[in-house]
Amino acid sequence: MEQQIRTSETLKDVRYEIRGQLANRALELEKRGYEIISLNIGNPGLFGFRTPETMRLAMIENLGQAEPYCHQKGIFPAREAVVMQQQSRGILGVSAEEVFIGNGVSELIDLSLRALLNPGDEVLVPSPDYPLWSAAVALNGGVTRHYACSPDNGFVPDMGDLEKLLTPNTKAIVVINPNNPSGAVYDRETLTAIAELAERHRLVVMSDEIYDQMTYDGAEFIPMATLGDGYVCLTFSGLSKVYRACGYRVGWCVFSGDLDRAAEYIHGMELLSALRLCSNVPGQWAVQTALGGFQSIVDLVQPGGRLYQSRQVVIDRVRDSKFLTVQLPMGAMYAFVQLHPRFDGRFDDQAFALDLLENHHVLVAPGSSFNTPYTNHFRITTLPDTETLNNVFDRIEACLEQHA
Repeated sequence: MEQQIRTSETLKDVRYEIRGQLANRALELEKRGYEIISLNIGNPGLFGFRTPETMRLAMIENLGQAEPYCHQKGIFPAREAVVMQQQSRGILGVSAEEVFIGNGVSELIDLSLRALLNPGDEVLVPSPDYPLWSAAVALNGGVTRHYACSPDNGFVPDMGDLEKLLTPNTKAIVVINPNNPSGAVYDRETLTAIAELAERHRLVVMSDEIYDQMTYDGAEFIPMATLGDGYVCLTFSGLSKVYRACGYRVGWCVFSGDLDRAAEYIHGMELLSALRLCSNVPGQWAVQTALGGFQSIVDLVQPGGRLYQSRQVVIDRVRDSKFLTVQLPMGAMYAFVQLHPRFDGRFDDQAFALDLLENHHVLVAPGSSFNTPYTNHFRITTLPDTETLNNVFDRIEACLEQHA
């Protein structure tokens, strides 16, 4: 037998199980005629959420200008709109020159780590994390050090654990707030402690704020870049979640803080951006309208709004279950649900997710997919309507009852 082509060694530490084997099995089942309720990905368009009409119109009206390549950093109106948003949040000293538009936040995470890391450099990443962060660190020659954000601490970082992970090779710390997968929203005290740690140890802070306006019940979102200017801060956000425009593939990364120290880093990002020519131009024309227009997300996350009501169904059904518990998700569009200790050692998150898919036709993401040391959680998105979510929890209860 002819020898197989081997993949790159850089892939050995890369995991992205949200679209992995379980998702592939769900596709196989659908091809066989089964109807699968897929709750593994936060994709608003699949659940009937529409991008605001004004954004679609802005793209259509500017299609004639969207045919050539644009500047590698993005079109000026989009970058300037991001600057205006940053200034409205109290982040000063930023111009369009410090803003990069990318094909979603995902591309910018990769570019920013590629521009920063040398082989063996370490990056502090939360656990649980959005697994793209750990994967991108590995793909760019770095080493991921996971710091604990445990369920017992409300999924908020344990600063003592975090400081113990610091070594001379530590280059950056990743903050995901509001958090995916847990839904935690970090308080000012925690974020200030991270900012002080970064300044003290000369770390780059990479703040993933894609769910910045998606908070509930009075939870306060605090932009990381507002907590000091003695460190280099990269803020990541985009159109995918708050503006329900995942398919537009438009994200942005903003450099702020100690910009003098970041000058060479910014130049490296510009070089990498130029190598890929530019990001999707038609979608960029929606940015100015999105950030400057009516913020429809506000109505969706308030009591009576669809996102709020769906989240409440999840909270209520978990509360009424004898098999499940959950830390209240105060932000984002997910719940990170814990299985009862009675299942420990005999029915972990992977086995549960597979059984739920095969026999009850619901696809969820096992908690260990998010780089946790424990295997008793699963993540679902709270995007479906209330009727669908009630149906899902009926199936989850039936599945767990069989194993209890």
